[in-house]
Amino acid sequence: MIKIQDFVIGSGKPLALIAGPCVIESEELVFSTAKAIKLIARELNIPYIFKSSYKKANRTNINSFTGIGDDEALQILANVKKEFGIPVLTDVHSIEEINKAAEIVDILQIPAFLSRQTDLLIAAGKTGKIVNVKKGQFLAPDDMKHVAEKIASSGNNKIMLTERGSTFGYHNLIVDMRALIIMKEFGYPVVMDATHSVQLPGKGNISGGEPKFIKPLAKAAAAVGIDALFLEVHPNPKEALSDSESQLPLNDLKDLLIDIKAIDKIVKHY
Repeated sequence: MIKIQDFVIGSGKPLALIAGPCVIESEELVFSTAKAIKLIARELNIPYIFKSSYKKANRTNINSFTGIGDDEALQILANVKKEFGIPVLTDVHSIEEINKAAEIVDILQIPAFLSRQTDLLIAAGKTGKIVNVKKGQFLAPDDMKHVAEKIASSGNNKIMLTERGSTFGYHNLIVDMRALIIMKEFGYPVVMDATHSVQLPGKGNISGGEPKFIKPLAKAAAAVGIDALFLEVHPNPKEALSDSESQLPLNDLKDLLIDIKAIDKIVKHY
């Protein structure tokens, strides 16, 4: 169980939403998207955490967009937190980034490709912030027990574990819903990332995706009893500067969340 602002993630509480654009493209985009998602979440009484990467360190192509600049992007996250009064999550990729990001955000996220980086995990834990770890595509769900233990060794038990698909052959991912149950047995809130799970990584010059599977994967995970749902949401995914093939259109969010909440109520009996 993790308490953040006035809500709790885990322990059978109603699921929380972690959502926002993949990467900070501009303050205008971030503010308009955060405002729209907050209104939807408030209407549906769903706890909401804003998510956006202040930079993208892992890109398929050397020419791919990586961000507008670290300081400017982090300031935008600070402005979102202040303007909308919502918790904020962002990725960190190296020990050197952690303290600067931790001054601003509520949740530090460890990307999937870095989920076994011991020094990074411990450094994130030492900040005392909530740490959300994406399960590496190359890891079995029971391997995440060791990941959590590394963070907990810092004295920080505010840990969340996120499923985002497993490597299946080349250029494909598959989601094993058993992973959500296995990871929950470690005693930490479990999150489903329903957008990265539909990626077709490294196929051509950019990562591809199959967004038609976002909704069914999200609903299936809700039926398992997840503690939070992670969605990358963009007003116009086709124009997004990162993960354009795997973000959920903002216009589709409300209807999906209505279904998700209905499923969550059945599973958790509230």
